[in-house]
Formats: sequence, structure tokens, C-alpha cells
Amino acid sequence: MKLTIERAALLRALGHVQSVVERRNTIPILSNVLLRGADGKLALSATDMDLEMVSSVPAQGVKPGGTTVPAHTLYDIVRKLPEGSQVSLEVGADKGQMTLRSGRSTFTLACLPSEDYPLMAGGDLGHNFTLSAADLKRLIDRTSFAISTEETRYYLNGIYLHAAKSNNVPMLRAVATDGHRLARMELPLPEGASGMPGVIVPRKTVGELKKLLDELDQDVAVALSDTKIRYTFGDTVLTSKLIDGTFPDYDRVIPTANDKILEVECKSFAAAVDRVSTISTEKSRAVKLAIDRNSLTLSATSPENGTASEEIEVRYSASPIEIGFNSRYLLDITQQIEGDGAHFVMADAASPTLVRDASDQSALYVLMPMRV
Repeated sequence: MKLTIERAALLRALGHVQSVVERRNTIPILSNVLLRGADGKLALSATDMDLEMVSSVPAQGVKPGGTTVPAHTLYDIVRKLPEGSQVSLEVGADKGQMTLRSGRSTFTLACLPSEDYPLMAGGDLGHNFTLSAADLKRLIDRTSFAISTEETRYYLNGIYLHAAKSNNVPMLRAVATDGHRLARMELPLPEGASGMPGVIVPRKTVGELKKLLDELDQDVAVALSDTKIRYTFGDTVLTSKLIDGTFPDYDRVIPTANDKILEVECKSFAAAVDRVSTISTEKSRAVKLAIDRNSLTLSATSPENGTASEEIEVRYSASPIEIGFNSRYLLDITQQIEGDGAHFVMADAASPTLVRDASDQSALYVLMPMRV
């Protein structure tokens, strides 16, 4: 294999694929990135056996061939090369080494054979549809903060993506929950998604998708089966296994009979929660909301730090209520609200509270109260 490539193009593709590679690997070849030169392009692949990323970039003077080299080392080298430089990669007759040259710099990297590199079998991904990058980003951003990190409930370690109906309108719905809070986001069901199975997209895959969506602004082709999902962004393809488990019936925890509506100005409410929670203990992060006619008093108490309270104006006309929440969870939810106002729909101090963006009905959040 021999080729020349622009540093910027190589760095961008390496940035995508190297983050899939785990820092600690018991299988040496999984620390490597697979490089394949052919047809005027360099294809870079990385995998951790559950997730595979492939990114292709144009290259010049391509002599076909392939090898694998340490992913993080190659990324660090290319990152430190001068901007605008050209990079030449060459694997000679001794396939155990790859030489990288750029300007006056020369690096020799140890290689492992490309034939030994594990490739993820795609299989038949029978359900295909397209989403705009903006729509996919909204689905992920509005829900990913609620993904559970508790490994024992592995079926909550991802986003549940499925077709559903809202007021008899077919929707593509994303749901995540960790048992303390739930986030649900939906958008009109894209063409081709109507027969799709409900799938749980793993947390790491969601994280890699977020990085790609921050950089790429183009339509994303989605293909999935019961066991795998593939996202294609132009020259970059992300394929992932799905979580093999059953997502709980989340509709059961979404309250429908709550009748006390609190309307707050989101930014001032979040700022007040943030200030008052400075006092709360690191473990519980509890903040109490005492709500009366058009006024809300936030307070926190801790034996070590003392007390804090702040009053803000709100719109509220139901009977007075005192309710406690984890301040971190409150802030996570208010960060998702793009409009000026948030609606908290409550029943009592022990029942789940519904939170909505006053200007966007496509997202819905459920928050479990705390005893304070």
C-alpha cells in the first residue's frame, strides 16, 4: 500500500474512527485502525466488536493494499503535524511496518496483518429510512441525558427507538430512562420506518453518533434489523450491535391525571436551582420547591453547609404544594428546553411530575420526586 493524503482530511477521518477504539485492549489488533487504499481513496476502520466505524477519504497516488496500525498513536502523530501538510503512507515488502512521512518528519509504526482484523458482518438490515441530521440530533440530545449507567439493568443502557402513534399520527419515538427520570422525544415517522422493530441503541453508540452529528450536517441513512443498526453519513458509516433486552413499558410511568400546573421562566428557574443547590449535600443534591399562588420558594439544607432559599415569580393557581427534587436532574431537564417557559404538571409530593417545553410539545420529561 502506498498513498499521499492531506493532513486535514486524514485527521478528520481518524478523529471519527479512533474514538471507537478502547484505550485498554486485551486483544492487540483491536487497538489498531484498519487502513485500506483502493480506487483513489483511503478507508479507515475501527471496531470494539460491538461497534464499527468506517470513514473514507480521497487520496492521491494510491497503490492498493491494506494494513493495521495503533489507532491512538497514528491519531496523535497526525494531530501534531503542521497544518496544510501532505502525509505519505507506505507499507513495503516487510509488512510488519508502515512508514509515515510528512515534510522532514518520518515515523515507522509497527503493523499487524489486515487479514486478521475482525470485520462486523452487516447481515440483512431490512428496515431503511432517512433522517435529517437536525432531527436525529434532536432525538438524541433530548433523551440521551436520561440513559442509565447502571450495568445490572443493561436494557436501560441505551435509547429505545421505535414506531408509535400519538393522537393516531405515526411517530418515530426515542425514550430513555434511569428509573429516576424519563425523557421522550418524537417526530413524524419517516417513510420506510413503519414496520421497524423497537430497538435499544447502546450508550456508546449514542455518544459516537453525537460526535458525528456535531461535525456533519447532512441527511443520515438509517438501516436496522432486530440485532444491528447502521447510520450512513456520506463517507462515514457507523454500524452497531443493539442491546438484546426488553425495554420496560414506559407508558405506565407517564402520569395522565396530574392537575397542578406550575409555569416557570426556564432560565431564571434553572439559575435559581443552581444557586440554591450549592448548599445541598453532594449525595442527595435535594432541593425543595414550596409552591403557592404565583410564587415559588426554592430551598436546600445540609448539616455541613447550612441553608439557602430563593423566591421567584411563577404562574400557579392550584392548591399549595411542597415537593422535592434532585437538583442535578432538574438542571438536566431544563437544559433541554429551548423555549422560554417550562410547565411542571404535578399531582402530589410523592407522585411523578411531568415536565414539558411550553413551546414544543414533541418532547416530554418525567421526574420522580424526592423526600426532603
